[in-house]
Amino acid sequence: GALAVIVGGLLVLLTTALWLQPATEGRGTHQQLGLPPCTFVELFQQPCPSCGMTTAWSHVVRGHWLSALACNAGGAMLAVTAIATVPWAAVGVVRGRLAVPGDAMSVAWGVTIIIVTLFQWLARISL
Repeated sequence: GALAVIVGGLLVLLTTALWLQPATEGRGTHQQLGLPPCTFVELFQQPCPSCGMTTAWSHVVRGHWLSALACNAGGAMLAVTAIATVPWAAVGVVRGRLAVPGDAMSVAWGVTIIIVTLFQWLARISL
């Protein structure tokens, strides 16, 4: 059911990240999917908080950790979370139930990713 959909969705995202070639500029990898350049960059000549996330995922699946963190640390954290979630959710599919971490831990991890993303973005636009 739902767990199989989660596993399948994450595998599609991770496979797509592997198929894409990381942009050498550190952002823009998403354009290989036919998507337009970042509107925020077009309007303000500054990166948005999510600029570099697709590139970070593409680096993470290749094991290029430092490059991923440089592109978008929050995106790298999300990609690592996705990689860790696949076997965890797959075991849940086989067992018929999911061992769920505490809500507080899940929320704390999500908030941490958001804070890291925003701090990195603020550092970039203030340079």
